[in-house]
Amino acid sequence: MIEVAENGLYLVLHVTDSRDVRLLHFGPQPYEPGLVPEKREEGFRLLELQLTGDDRAEYHGRTHRATFPGLRMQYKSFEDTRNGIGRKLEIALADPETKLESTTHIQFYDGISVARFWTVLRNAGAEPVGVEYVSTFALTGLDKEGAQDRDEKMRVSIPHSGWQSEIQWRTYTPPELGLSHVTDRSSKRISCSNTGSWSAAEHIPMAVLENKEAGTTLVWQIEHNGSWHWEIIDQFDYLTLLVSGPTEHDNHWWKQLRPGEEFASVPAAVGAVQGGFEEAIGQLTMYRRAIRRPNDDNRLLRVIFNDYMNCLWGKPTTEKLLPLIDAAAEVGSEYFCIDAGWYAPGDWWDGVGEWLPSMERFPEGIKYVLDYIRSKGMIPGLWLELEVMGIRSPKLAVTNDSWFFKRHGKRVKDRSRYQLDYRNPEVIAHANEVIRRLVEDYGVGYIKMDYNINAGVGTETDADSFGDGLLQHNRAYLAWLDSIFAKYPDLVIENCSSGGMRMDYAMLSRHSIQSTSDQEDYVKYAAIAASSPSALTPEQSAIWSYPLREGDDEEVVFNMVNAMLLRVHQSGHVAELSPRRRELVKEALDYYKTIRGDIRESLPFWPLGLPKAQDEWISFGLRRGDRAYVAVWRIGGDAAEAVLPIAGLAGADADARIAYPSASGGSRVAWDAAAGALRVALPQAKTARLIELTIKR
Repeated sequence: MIEVAENGLYLVLHVTDSRDVRLLHFGPQPYEPGLVPEKREEGFRLLELQLTGDDRAEYHGRTHRATFPGLRMQYKSFEDTRNGIGRKLEIALADPETKLESTTHIQFYDGISVARFWTVLRNAGAEPVGVEYVSTFALTGLDKEGAQDRDEKMRVSIPHSGWQSEIQWRTYTPPELGLSHVTDRSSKRISCSNTGSWSAAEHIPMAVLENKEAGTTLVWQIEHNGSWHWEIIDQFDYLTLLVSGPTEHDNHWWKQLRPGEEFASVPAAVGAVQGGFEEAIGQLTMYRRAIRRPNDDNRLLRVIFNDYMNCLWGKPTTEKLLPLIDAAAEVGSEYFCIDAGWYAPGDWWDGVGEWLPSMERFPEGIKYVLDYIRSKGMIPGLWLELEVMGIRSPKLAVTNDSWFFKRHGKRVKDRSRYQLDYRNPEVIAHANEVIRRLVEDYGVGYIKMDYNINAGVGTETDADSFGDGLLQHNRAYLAWLDSIFAKYPDLVIENCSSGGMRMDYAMLSRHSIQSTSDQEDYVKYAAIAASSPSALTPEQSAIWSYPLREGDDEEVVFNMVNAMLLRVHQSGHVAELSPRRRELVKEALDYYKTIRGDIRESLPFWPLGLPKAQDEWISFGLRRGDRAYVAVWRIGGDAAEAVLPIAGLAGADADARIAYPSASGGSRVAWDAAAGALRVALPQAKTARLIELTIKR
């Protein structure tokens, strides 16, 4: 037995006499010896690995259980070391037939109940092997604690996502997803996959599994900007979680590993807590901060003004921008980003690729406008979409097929754009020159990096499979990003993919800020904003606030509350707002600047549970020490009051006040110490308030 206890995580490995390695336990409680009967240990695999031409040993359907040589791999070595961030385990296995070797890497982080897992394969044999599947993390016995049946005690929470409808959590019992406890094993699986270059097109690459009887929760996130897969299956009368990057039959990925070659799987973070969803997300939030590239943007949380949403809509000109720049500075913005359209005189969608400013839009040159932004005390920014080239771009004249994704001999085309291949040195040189020109010649300090296509299953160029080409490109793009941040460490690059379609921690370990949505309706945005701290840290979550020309005071307040506990992405025609409504914007930003030091260190909570777009009341909060900030929205319905329980504060003495807006407009808040809850009254629908709670000790 190899037993490890680290940061509130307990891990138990059993190496049998036949050198089979079994992961018996990973969780927030010590392992109970004898909990897993010996005859059922066989299903507790440390690794699942399927090679082309090898057998399978079980009823599997589309599941990835009982793989070969996964079942054949034998113990080789175990290393237990420490590095600058925490404890590190390496468990090496080898296949006696093919001589393929695997090393499971487990990196712990001091003080955090989350570990990062990845698998490295090395072909130590004399013949090539074809890899169809390799697990990053495999854990059987998800339901082994507690006496109740798994159908009753287990809950899986999945973050569904979609364009303008990001981060919609839903919680299910296994039977509600079709995995009923009828046999000890079935061909059914609960699974989520992403295929393509939008990593969060349908689901955020994470999930949460709770054992309600044991009071424990497992959380995982797949840290990849392309295709990925996870599944929950049943085997040996237990539930199993398998987490991986792309696979052959789910994502068109297949890799030929030649003698001497290595392959590292897509990494995943896995955490376990005693507690529920909020406790798990709290640990994951701490982990996300630990793995993120150190940067001033996540320390300073500067206010961004962007001219796109419900404002210029991709049609900027000098004439339109100057009054908007003045107004943005007056309300307290610190970045001003000129969004799409600065590089073309008219319709620009299918002509992008050169990234040279339009003289028609900017007769004095774009540098005149960028310098004007800087003269107003703000840092200038520009929009880019540097991974694509329009099908009518003038830049195509100096390119060739090797620049682009190809399938079946043809360039991949999506929404009138081609996908650039970042494995190509000429593409890298092109991208480097665009960034150099913007930063060094134009003085840009902020780039909104958009990505509005999905490259699909991948590319055939220099690849063993379409998915292999995509994975290579994904990693090449990340390496390019690393090189840009190394050269320009103060440059802020916002991660945007039609809003939040690439919301993953391969990207967010590098980018300091993430666009969360292209949602144009401020009322519908509330649920997205409130959910966002589950998918990324609050200080990385950019939320649009776009007061409308035709709105009223409450519409301004609602817009501002959407963003005030996260990162403010201010927009809207602020120059055309009435003085009273513009003052409400300024009041919000002034208050935001007094609390952003707390935002960057706080942990999220949801008094009314995770929000749904259909909810009549929505709330989320951030807590740091004895201070908490709670945003509350009344979307609709007849109820003018809501009770917001704050976990762990029953019996606590506290002061509560409406921090924004200063004029309450008939809204009220009171602290119910006995219940540990805020009692909030909002007399009208489509209203919102930001509450500050100070806990007395």
